[in-house]
Amino acid sequence: MQINRRDFNYGLALSLGSLPLLRFPFQQQQFRINSERIMAHIRGLAEFGTNPQGGVSRVAYSDADKQGREYVLGLMKDARLDVTIDAAGNLIGRRPGSVSKLPPLLIGSHIDTVPEGGNYDGVVGSMGAIEVAQTLAEKNVALRHPFEVVIFQNEEGGLIGSRAMNGELTEKELDLVSRSGKTIREGIKFIGGDPSKLSEVKRTQIGTYIELHIEQGGTLDSEKINIGVVEGIVGINWWDVTIEGFANHAGTTAMNNRQDALLAAARFIQAVNQIVTSVPGRQVGTVGRINALPGAPNVIPDFAQAEVFVRLIDHGEAARALMTEAAGDLAELKEVIWVPAVHMKKLDGFETCVVAYTTDIPAFEGAWGEPLLLGPGSINVAHTDEERILKHEIIDAIEIYKQLARKLLQT
Repeated sequence: MQINRRDFNYGLALSLGSLPLLRFPFQQQQFRINSERIMAHIRGLAEFGTNPQGGVSRVAYSDADKQGREYVLGLMKDARLDVTIDAAGNLIGRRPGSVSKLPPLLIGSHIDTVPEGGNYDGVVGSMGAIEVAQTLAEKNVALRHPFEVVIFQNEEGGLIGSRAMNGELTEKELDLVSRSGKTIREGIKFIGGDPSKLSEVKRTQIGTYIELHIEQGGTLDSEKINIGVVEGIVGINWWDVTIEGFANHAGTTAMNNRQDALLAAARFIQAVNQIVTSVPGRQVGTVGRINALPGAPNVIPDFAQAEVFVRLIDHGEAARALMTEAAGDLAELKEVIWVPAVHMKKLDGFETCVVAYTTDIPAFEGAWGEPLLLGPGSINVAHTDEERILKHEIIDAIEIYKQLARKLLQT
C-alpha cells in the first residue's frame, strides 16, 4: 500500500478532557516488558548531553547526539534487530516477518532534544520501541508482518529524518544551518548518512507507523489520566519574520523621529497573541526567538528578525491570513514549514478522545489506518529540563505499546 503522506507535525500534547476511562481491548499477556531494563536505558541515554540542571542538551548533529546514537544503535542490536543507517541518517532496526510480502509495521521516535531539554521527550518512545522489539524477540513471538524500529534524526530541528523518509526533504533545506552550527547536509554526513542518496530513503510501502510519546500539554495530568489515545495532530505553521528600520544614535534621536525595528517587532508579537486568541478554538501561537541588530544599547535597531509558530487542528488556511494581518506593513513573512493537521481514526475498544496537540512524528496512512499515539502524562511541562514522569506510567504505556504492536504484527 502506498504511503499517503498526511503531514509531518511538530508535537503531540494529548488533550483528553473527554476521556474518563481507558478501556484496553486486547488479551492479557503472559509476559511483560523488563521495567528495570527500560529505565536503565533511559538513564543511560541521559548521560549524553546531560546538564547541571538535570536535563539534557542533545541537539541534532552535536557530539552528544552522535554519542547518544551510538549508544542507541548498540541497544537496537541487543534487541536482535538488524540495524542500518539510511542515507538520511535515520537509525533503522529490522526484524523479518513470516510473510515477507506484507507491509511492515514501524514504531519509534527520536532522541535529539531542544537546547536545555528534558530526558523524556522522544526518549520514552524510542527506548519503548526498542524494549518492545527486545521483549518480543526474547519471548520468541512469531510475527507475520516485517517489523522496524526507527529512530528519526533531527526531529526537533525541522522533522528532517521523517520528512526525508516521505521524500519531502528538499535540496535547498540541506544548506540550512542547524542548532549544532552544521548545515543539514554536513550533519547528515556527520551521523553516517549520505545526503547525495536521499532519494533512496523514501518509503513506498508500510503497514502503519505507531509512536508512543509523552504528553506535552498537561491535560492528562490535570485529569488524573495516565494514558491517552490521540484523535488528531495539530498542523504546524512556521514563519521567519523580518522587520527593517533605520539605525541612529539612541541618545540624540528624538522618540518621534525613530524607525525602531525592535519596537515594531514587539508590536508584531503582541498582534500575534491578540489574533490567535481572538479566534475560537485550541490554536496556539508563539514567537520564541527574536534577534535585533546592530545589537548595541546606544544604537536604535535597524533590523529585527523573529520566528513565529502557529499550531492548530482546524482553520489551517486561516492561519496564513491571520499572520498576514498581524504583519501588516510592519514585517515581511517568509513561510518555512506549512503542514496541515491530521485527523486520525479511532482505535476500536478505546474511549473517544478530543483533538490532540503537539509532537514530532510523521503521519503515515497504511493498512491499519492512521497512526495511533499513546502518552504517559504525569508532567505538565515539556521542552525544558523540568520534564518529569513517573516510572509506573512509563512502564504501563510501553506495556500497552507492546500489546498493540504484537496484535498488529500478527494480523
